[in-house]
This record gives sequence, C-alpha cells and structure tokens, in this order.
Amino acid sequence: KPTCARRGDTSLLSRVFCFSALQLRATVFSLIKQSVPRKQVRNINKPATLEFDDCAGNEDVTFGVSDPGFHVDGDLNLVPLRDLPHSEPVLFIRGLSARADDLAQVDIIGTRGRSAETLGDIVGQKLPYRSKRSLLVPNISISENERGPFPKFIGQLISTGEPREQIFRMTGPGADQDPKGLFTIDMNSGAVSVSRSVDREATDSYQLEVSTTDYSGNLIEGPQVFRINVIDQNDNRPIFKEPQYTGEVLEGSPTGTTVMTMTAFDADDPNTDNAVLRYNIVKQSPDKPSPNMFYIDAERGDIVTVIAPTLLDRETLPTTTYELEIMAKDMAGSEVGLTGTTTATITITDKNDHAPEFTHPLFEAHVYEGSTGVVVNLTVDDRDDPATAAWRAMYSIISGDPTQSFEIQTNPDNNEGMLSVVKPLNYEASEFLSLLIKVENEDPLVPDVGYGPSSTATVHVRVEDINEGPVFFPDPLIVTRMENIPVGSFVASLNATDPDILEKQSIRYAVLQDPAGWLSVNPVRGTVNTSASLDRESPYVYDNKYTAVFIATDNGTPPATGTGTLIIHLEDYNDNAPYVLPSVARVCEDTYDVTVAVVGGWDKDLPPNAAPFKIELGTQPDLDKTWNVTRVNSTHSQIRLLRSLKKDNYQLPLLITDSGVPPLSNNTEVKVQVCICNKNRMHCSSAHSHRARFLCVLYILCFYISCLQA
Repeated sequence: KPTCARRGDTSLLSRVFCFSALQLRATVFSLIKQSVPRKQVRNINKPATLEFDDCAGNEDVTFGVSDPGFHVDGDLNLVPLRDLPHSEPVLFIRGLSARADDLAQVDIIGTRGRSAETLGDIVGQKLPYRSKRSLLVPNISISENERGPFPKFIGQLISTGEPREQIFRMTGPGADQDPKGLFTIDMNSGAVSVSRSVDREATDSYQLEVSTTDYSGNLIEGPQVFRINVIDQNDNRPIFKEPQYTGEVLEGSPTGTTVMTMTAFDADDPNTDNAVLRYNIVKQSPDKPSPNMFYIDAERGDIVTVIAPTLLDRETLPTTTYELEIMAKDMAGSEVGLTGTTTATITITDKNDHAPEFTHPLFEAHVYEGSTGVVVNLTVDDRDDPATAAWRAMYSIISGDPTQSFEIQTNPDNNEGMLSVVKPLNYEASEFLSLLIKVENEDPLVPDVGYGPSSTATVHVRVEDINEGPVFFPDPLIVTRMENIPVGSFVASLNATDPDILEKQSIRYAVLQDPAGWLSVNPVRGTVNTSASLDRESPYVYDNKYTAVFIATDNGTPPATGTGTLIIHLEDYNDNAPYVLPSVARVCEDTYDVTVAVVGGWDKDLPPNAAPFKIELGTQPDLDKTWNVTRVNSTHSQIRLLRSLKKDNYQLPLLITDSGVPPLSNNTEVKVQVCICNKNRMHCSSAHSHRARFLCVLYILCFYISCLQA
C-alpha cells in the first residue's frame, strides 16, 4: 500500500501514486483441511486481510472475486461463504471505485485443486461465474514532461478469457490518429507504452479504444474505452492579462478603498495547487510618505488604500502617481511556486478642495470711450489639478455694470479672466467705473471648503476721452417730396450733434454721396436743396426712393467726422405720356370685319397718372370707314378691319390719353401688314407703308416748288 500524497506535496513520485490506480495486494493464507468423510469434511479457514486505498477513504468501493465461494467483507477480509471440499489454487480479486481500478492475485496453499498458476494463466481460465471472456482495461495516468528513455511502459491490459491465440489492438487519437504513434501497445502482451513526453496544457486526457482479435482479424473482445489521463506538473508561470495596469483613487478616500483588481492566469491544472495563485506587492515607488500606502488581497488581487485619508492629499504628496510592482505566485504562494510580475500605476485624482483666489484684491484698467475689446486680465491661483474642472475658473460680475457693457471670458490656457468691453463706453456719461468680480470653479467645492474673501476682487475702469465724430439724428432722415419740383427747392434740414459736450466745437456739412447730382447742402446750417430736377423715373431711384449720404466734420484736434443718410420718397407727377404696344400687326388680304390686333397702353407714371387709358383713331379723314377701335378694358383696346385691303403695309394713326390731371396724350401709329395667306403661311410686303410713300412724294414736290421760286 503506497502512501497517498498530501495536497500541496509537489514530489513527482507521490503525485503519480495519488492520482493513479493503486495496487491491491492480499497476503497469502493457508487453507487447512482435515481427513474426515467427504460429506463431513469441514474446512477451517483463516481469513486474509486485503489492503486497498484509493486516497478518498475507499468510499463506494466494490470487490469482485473469481471464485463465488469467497467474498470481501466490510473490513477488507477475504472470507469463504461456505465449507468447500476444495478450492481453486489461485483467486483473482478486482477492486473498483471512482478513483481506482486494480487487480490482485491470491495464492491458496494446501488445497486439493489444480496446481497454482500465474495471474496471466488464471485470468484466462473459465471461472465458475464467468461464461464469457473479459478484457480488463484500467484507466492509466501518466505525468506530463517525463524524461526518457522512450518508449516507456505505462500500463497493462489483461484478457481474462480462456487462453487462446489473440492480438491486442488500440485505436484512436494518440494511437493510429493524430498525434499518431504517441501510444503503442504490445500486440501479444497488451503492454501499453508512451513514445515521447506529453503536455497536459495541450491535451489533458486521451480516449482510445482497445480490443483483441485472432490472427485472422476476427474480433474476440471489445472494443472497450481506454482512457489515459495526463497528470499536471507545475510547468507554467502565472501570466497577467495586461502588461501594465492603471488605476485611480480620489484624494482623501477612506482607508480600505478599492483602487483596482489584478488578475493573472496560470495554464496549469486549476484543480491543483499548480494553478492556485497568491498576489503580493513587491515594491512601491516612490515610498513616501509611507512604503505601504497600498495593500493587495493575496487571493482576490484587489488593491486597496492603507494610508489615512488626511495623508492622501494630492496637493501635499511628493507625487500624484505611484507605481507598484505586483507579483503573482502559484502553488498557493509556497516557496517552490513559479512567479509572474506586472506593474500597476495608480494616480491620485483631484477633488475640488481648494477655492480659487485672486492674486490681487484690486485691478485697474484704462479704456478709450467708444472702443471695445479686452481691457484687463484677472489672475487667480488654484492648488487643484489644472487638468480638471476643480481648477478651471468661472468669472462673474457681481455689481458695477448696470448697462451690461462688460463681459468676462476664461482663458483656457492660464485660467485668467479676460474682462472685455462689449458696449462702447461714454466718457461724458461716466469717466470712472468700479466693478466687483467673483471667481468660482466649474465643479462645486467639497462640503467642508467654501469661497472666501480672496475669491472676489475689485476692478477700477477709467474711461479716457477722445474726440468723437458728430452724430446725425435721426439717421436715416426720411422725407417725401414731389418729383419735378423747381431747382433750388428745400428738401430737408440735417441735424448732427457733437458728443463731446464738454467742448464747444462747430460742425460743417458736406455731400458725401449723391448718385444723380440732384442735391446741395448748406455747410453751416445743414439745409438740403435741389440742384437739379428730381425724377421718379430715374434709374437712380429704387422703389420710389432716392438715397444720399452726407458727412459732418467737427473742428476738434484731430477733426472727427460722422455720416448720415437722407432718403427722399418721391411722389409721382404726370410727366410721361402713354404709348401703345405692340406697334406692328398682321392680317390677310381680302378679309374684312376681323380683329387685326389688341393693343395696350403703357405709362412710366403711377396711378392715377396712368390707366385707365383712352385709345382712339387719329384725326385723318375717312379712317373710320376702314378701321374701328373699341375698348376691351381699362388698359387695352382692339383694332378691327372693316373692309378688305390688298397686300401692302398700312400705317394706322392712334391717339392714346392717360388719366392724369391734367391728362397727357400721345399720337402714335401701328403698322398693319396686309399679307397673302395660303397653306397657313403669310406672305407680307417688306415695302414701306402708304403713309411713308406719301410723305416722300410730298417732300419731293415741296423741294421742286422751292426750286422754281428760286
């Protein structure tokens, strides 16, 4: 009976025994027989005690005996069940449990049976309770990383049937499948060998099948499952999941605050101490104010704070970053355990436990009236972390700015408050201002810290006087005037004042922009008059409005100027006669009583100086016998041809009159082309009209008469 290994014992020999099937041995005992009549013979037996240990207390162990006349009792005694006239000289006993499966041979001395045979002989005999052959296949365990020489015997398969010619065969991964040839079996004896070392981390067990056949290949026994378990050796160091860990802890955190958790992995068997890890802090850098500011839970890997909250002050510590060297050791931390290391960097983060403070209680600024922009930078000190909202400042104006002329923005680079003028200041209104400024952090302060007097400051702003330009009022100045008023007519009176009321300065006016050249201005009084006729229909007029710009200049040193705009809304005057469109119409010859064209009246003036229009025939005699004009609506009339005309061009005189007061009329003509029409085409004359030819003949006749008189 080998000694079972205790948990934690790392010796190779004891581990192999602990996790492999144990040898079962029975002491040889004598069966004493007396010479009495056969039926009265009574055997006197001396029981033999078996030794069996599966390292688990022998729970649920069963024993089988090859002779049904014997059994193994609860005290591991091999005892006969009845008087036996004779017994087999050799018994075969099998012990089987969840952790062990082993076979033992018992030699019986003094029996009148057959001569004793070896275990190899007895397992092949026909036992009284076994009518079939049986292939005994124990589970085998081998250690990983074993050294040669190879091949190395690792176990024995046994056939318990009658002796006959047979061959042991083994198939599966590790035999005839990849990794091929790792395990071999002696075809005659059933001895199993391994051909090279194995790695449990690659494969922790091999499941094969074994059987016996005759020399012709006929199956005799099996197949049966044959399992080879690989016993772990501590051949893997712990490995951390990350090459470097980072964590944070808030300053002032209570003792015992968890910072981070370290995790390492060991590839060895997790059911053995080979993979049971223990963690330890090897080194802390720097080691101030204490070399043991942090503690790591040996089993869980949790890093927690040990230092007191008052000492965990980011502003007083020598550094805000600590580096820990962490070691993980297997074998539950024993001296023989393998180790792995990593680095944990812990940053002490900031909380808002310091209020910002102005570097000066009073700041001064000078600004010219009328200007805008930054006038002074307000500086503060804050001991908190500059990379956090506990350091970033927010400024506000508490008092002194009723007109909201100032604004403060924070410079993100240096945390300074940039005080700016956003509305121009007026020296004449106030030459001195006093502002009360407050500074706070973006994050609120911790409960036991408050803002003190140093978190406010006063800013004195002195306004410097400058010569300001005259200011027009109102600007723009809007007036309404009738177009075509006489030249020299009054248009408007400009009003510009000098903001420098403390200085008596004079102002002179001049025209700066007058697109049409219609206006003039008195340089002293600022009165504007027309210098040309105002025309509402001018291209310089937009939406009936004419715009001009004037400039006013004071006599300061240096002189200052200001500009003002004058907008003249022009009312319409009936100064444009209407006209008729279109001016050309066509009609087919030999047609009459047809509409030749619909003409419309157009006028540059506005109502009521435009439509409705009156369109009628000219005053030439007999026009009404050929043409007729009738009104369609207020702007259009139609022209009808009353009798047929031959192909030619005819000039039709028309008179159009608008509705203005007084009305304006315009004599105009419409050219009517009488064309030959066929197949939807019109062939018109390109010659001049009758009226044009008549005027030419009249001109020649007058010229001739004048020559005769001469």
